[in-house]
Amino acid sequence: MKIDEISSPELRRSQDDLHNQLCSQIESSIKDIEKHVPGTALPDSFSTDLRRIISQLNCLSPFPNSVKLHIWKLSYRLWNACVDLSNAAGVKTKHDEEHAKLRQVSADLLFLASDVSGIPSPAIKSASFFYKTGLIWHDLRKFELANYCFEKASDLLSKVDITNISEYEEKKLLLDLNIARSRTAWEVSDRNLAIALLSRSRNVLFAVAENYKALANQYLMFGKAMLSKNEVSGVNEALRLMNDALELCERGLTVVKRTEQTLALKELRSKTLRFLAASHLQRDEFESVLKCVKILRDSEKDQHPSLSVLAMKAWLGLGRYGEAEKELRGMVLDKGIPEGVWVSAVESYFQVVGAAGAAAVKGVFLGLLGRCHVSADAAIRVVNKVIGDPAGAGEEATLRAKVVSDLVSDDRILTLLSGEDASKERTAMHALLWNCAAEHFRSKDLQTSADIFEKSILYVPSDIESRNLRAKGFRVLCLCYMGLSQLDRAQEYINEAEKLEPNIACAFLKFKIYLQKNECDGAITQVQAMPSCLDFTTEFLSLAAHEAIACRCLPVAVASLSLLLNFYSTGKQMPTTEVVVFRTLVTILSQDPQNDSDILKQMKRAHTRLCEMGTENFFGKGEIGRRERNWFSVNAWNSGVKTGQENQYAICAEFFRLASEFYGASIDEEKEGNHVMVCKSLIMTVSAIISDEKQRTNTLLENEVKEAITLLDRAGKMLMSSSTEYDKLEAIIEPSFLFVYTWCAFDLHLRLDDTGSQQLLLIKRFANSKYCNPKHLLQIGIDASEGPHSNHEVAIFALSTCLSTLLALPSPDYVSVALILRKLVSLRSIHGVDTNDDATMEMYKQAYRIMVGLKEGEYPVEEAKWLAMTAWNRAAVPVRMGHMDEAKRWMSMGLELAKKVPGMQTYRSCMEDFVEGFEKKLSGA
Repeated sequence: MKIDEISSPELRRSQDDLHNQLCSQIESSIKDIEKHVPGTALPDSFSTDLRRIISQLNCLSPFPNSVKLHIWKLSYRLWNACVDLSNAAGVKTKHDEEHAKLRQVSADLLFLASDVSGIPSPAIKSASFFYKTGLIWHDLRKFELANYCFEKASDLLSKVDITNISEYEEKKLLLDLNIARSRTAWEVSDRNLAIALLSRSRNVLFAVAENYKALANQYLMFGKAMLSKNEVSGVNEALRLMNDALELCERGLTVVKRTEQTLALKELRSKTLRFLAASHLQRDEFESVLKCVKILRDSEKDQHPSLSVLAMKAWLGLGRYGEAEKELRGMVLDKGIPEGVWVSAVESYFQVVGAAGAAAVKGVFLGLLGRCHVSADAAIRVVNKVIGDPAGAGEEATLRAKVVSDLVSDDRILTLLSGEDASKERTAMHALLWNCAAEHFRSKDLQTSADIFEKSILYVPSDIESRNLRAKGFRVLCLCYMGLSQLDRAQEYINEAEKLEPNIACAFLKFKIYLQKNECDGAITQVQAMPSCLDFTTEFLSLAAHEAIACRCLPVAVASLSLLLNFYSTGKQMPTTEVVVFRTLVTILSQDPQNDSDILKQMKRAHTRLCEMGTENFFGKGEIGRRERNWFSVNAWNSGVKTGQENQYAICAEFFRLASEFYGASIDEEKEGNHVMVCKSLIMTVSAIISDEKQRTNTLLENEVKEAITLLDRAGKMLMSSSTEYDKLEAIIEPSFLFVYTWCAFDLHLRLDDTGSQQLLLIKRFANSKYCNPKHLLQIGIDASEGPHSNHEVAIFALSTCLSTLLALPSPDYVSVALILRKLVSLRSIHGVDTNDDATMEMYKQAYRIMVGLKEGEYPVEEAKWLAMTAWNRAAVPVRMGHMDEAKRWMSMGLELAKKVPGMQTYRSCMEDFVEGFEKKLSGA
């Protein structure tokens, strides 16, 4: 195409038509936007269509001035439509992204005609559209779009000669644009650009107070943001920015003259100085803080509330606590200090000074209460700060707690938290004090703990809903005073708790108090009352027993465990197995040697439960069950041995009978229990029964004898089932038990009239065994020879066998020999079968033969005299009967025995004279 064709009238007409068509489309879209209902969401089709049209329109530039004017009007019309929608709908649409897009379209549309003729300062107006749109994108946190708008505006304004700007709003736009760009750069962490833009803004202040204030305020805002990060580098940067803000305020004050503008800058200067002081405080530059405070106090009529706080913290940092306390107390006099400020000051002061400043804090707080209304929240904050960490150092925590105690018990604090509207704060105060007291309790500072717990109850209402909470407080106070051994006071508190909430906890604490007072009867009564509590569980009886054992109050432990045993048959959940309770109970009773009857009672009770439950259910299974069974068996056996040694034969018999039952219980795959110990226990049972009879001198009834024989027969069957040969029982049972078995069997069968031959057979069998020894036979012989049920055959056999056994020994026991001879002589005399009594004579002769060859005194002298005298005296009856030969034979035996007895010389002379005379008389006749 040729150049002259381009500028042809036809082409220009075509472009004009296209311009008009596109502008018509824009106008149509704007009309639709103007008709849109405010408050409803804008469809994205508006901005999409407009962008498409603007793109087409942009391809047709440059435009004639008439088109530019039309575009200019359309842009303003669209902008005003957006403003109307925003004003009508309120805040929501202002922050709507679609709304921002339409604003962006309006700014871009105006930019197409930014060089229009006939409109003053078109570039500045176009830049203002981009500036305002950028602010909207900034509020929506679309920082890239905001920066795009601000940069567009900056490019437009960069072409404007600022010296020709006369309007205030246009001058202010230059500063506001730089500040807005700086804020956006700050948000995207481009701090260098942000600071550079603020520095550039110093050139467009135009000696306007508002500009100085706006720029200084932005420096201050950035400084505050850096200060809030609490970083060393950040604090340094914040300090520099605030110094810049302060410098701007000072310069502004030298430029502006109007009073209202000066006041605004002075207010900003004071604010900046306060934040400068805060920056110095973070850098621990306490002297600088005090300088800032002094400047502010000297220049301001109305003191800002923060000045006292800053000064107090600075004095604290310098270690001058007296000056800090003055600042703190000065707050009490200043009614303009808000509550939050002085509460924060109190917290800061106490955090540094610690327990040493507790009294001062208390004084300040109570002073504030008297001066002005203090909220309940403030009271809680102060108390919380004074409490600090109750688990910390002992002395400091105790001192803090004392101040807290005085503080919360003050009538003004109580009144402050007494209303219905302060129920939430009252609950918080109670929780605060409760936790503090609990920490002291855990650290064993019981006195402090009790004091704080008492104060916490002051914040518990006395209504029905709070009964449980008050009762809980009284119970924990009871624990504190128990720990302090102030038992009467503890009892007072637990009585009060029981009135409010009678439960097992109260009953148990009362029980513990009785224990510590060593009042066993009261403790036992309390144990017996525990099951009546609604929340009673058997664990408390077990715990009561443990407590009683720890206090060495054994009767109480016995009562607790005995009561606990009553619940095992009810099917309740139990703290431990029943056999363990029985074992513990018996162990406790065994500590007193006088408790044999009680031990027997509990052993019988255990045996009854064993029979009801079965062996494995009672003792347990496996190795555990065997250990439990063996424990009961051994203890029953040992108790039987002990009571037998103490001659308590009736109880002894019961223990041994129980031992036989326990030993006989089988566990798991055992066919039977320990049958050897069962056998021994049965033998000892019968032995104890017989011993008890002899001790009481009461004869056993026939049914008792038969019962004892039954027990002995059980033992005998066990012995015989173990070995068919008597002599092979040594591997099963000790010889002493075989003797006791034999002796008991003999004694019992002796009482039955038709068992004489059985007795003799029993004794002969025993005498023929290798386990028999002379002492056993001597005992049997003596017992068989005495009593109402004597058996002379058994007695003679046993004594004769015993005598033979003794004489066969290398060194016979002649005392026992003499005793046997006397018994045999007596038995022969009583049960002689003929008048000559040759058997009796034979016994005397045997005695004589035994004495022959013995040393003097080796045979008991008194027994030898008895033999000599009784042999001599036996001649009297034959003499009277005229049996002279028989008489002479006995006199000769007596004389011969007398010759072997030392000390019978006189008797022997008399005997010899009598014999000589007797023989003469016989010869003369």
